[in-house]
Amino acid sequence: MNKCSQVVLFFNRSISIWSRNIRVWSKLAGPSLMGNFGEPLLYLLVLGYGLGQFVGEVEGLTYMVFLASGVICTSAVNSASFEGMYSAYTRMDVQQTWLGMLSTPIGINEIVFGEILWAATKSLISVSAILIVATLLGLVADAWALFILPIAFITGLCFASLALLVTSSAKSYDFFLYYTTLFITPMVLLSGVFFPIDTLPVAVQWLAKSLPLYHAISLVRPLMTGGEVSFVLLHLLVLIAFGLLAGLLASYRIKKRLIK
Repeated sequence: MNKCSQVVLFFNRSISIWSRNIRVWSKLAGPSLMGNFGEPLLYLLVLGYGLGQFVGEVEGLTYMVFLASGVICTSAVNSASFEGMYSAYTRMDVQQTWLGMLSTPIGINEIVFGEILWAATKSLISVSAILIVATLLGLVADAWALFILPIAFITGLCFASLALLVTSSAKSYDFFLYYTTLFITPMVLLSGVFFPIDTLPVAVQWLAKSLPLYHAISLVRPLMTGGEVSFVLLHLLVLIAFGLLAGLLASYRIKKRLIK
C-alpha cells in the first residue's frame, strides 16, 4: 500500500470514530447543547450587562463587545476540553469502547485523531451557537466574523489534543481537576478574556502570550469587532504547534496504556 492510500485509510478510519461519536451525541444533543451553550451565555449576559455598567469602554469597545470575543474562545476551549477529558476517559476506561475498537483494523492513532476531530466539532457547535446570539445582540461588526468558525475549530483541535494528553495519565475523573485548576482557569484569567493583558506586569504578559488561548483571542476579537487582524500566521502556528505536539504525545501514551 502506497503512502497516499495509507493517508486516505487513516482519515477514513478516523472519520468513522468521529461519525460514531456524533451519532451517540445526537441522542443527547439537547442536554449537551444546554451545558455547552448555557454557561458562556450567562457569562456574556451577566458580566457584560452587569460589569459593563461600571467598566465602560475597553480598548475603544463597549465591555459587552470586548467580553463577547473572549467568551466565544473560552467556549471553544471548554467544549473541547470536556470532551477530550471526561467523555474520552469514559470511552477509554469506564466503557472500554476503545478496546473494542482495537479488535478491528482501527489503531490507536486513528482513535486519538478521531476523538480530536470530534472534540473540535463540539467546539465548533458551541461557538456557532454563541456567535448567533452575539449577532442577535448586535455584538458582531460584520460578516468577517464568519472566519471565527474555522478558528474555533483549530482552537478545538488544540485543546482537544491537550485534554487527551491529560486523559492518557488519568486514573479517575478527579484527576482532571488538576488540569482545570492549574492550567485552564489561570489561562482564562490571564489571556485577555475579561480585561486587556497590558494591565498586567510585563513578566505576566509574556506568560500570557505563551498560552494558546491568548492567540485564539488575538484572532477572534478583531474579526468580531471589525478591527485589523495582525500576526495571523504566528497565532495559527502557536495553536497548531500546541495541538500537534500534544496529539502526538497523547497517542504515544494512550498506546502504552492500552496495548500492554
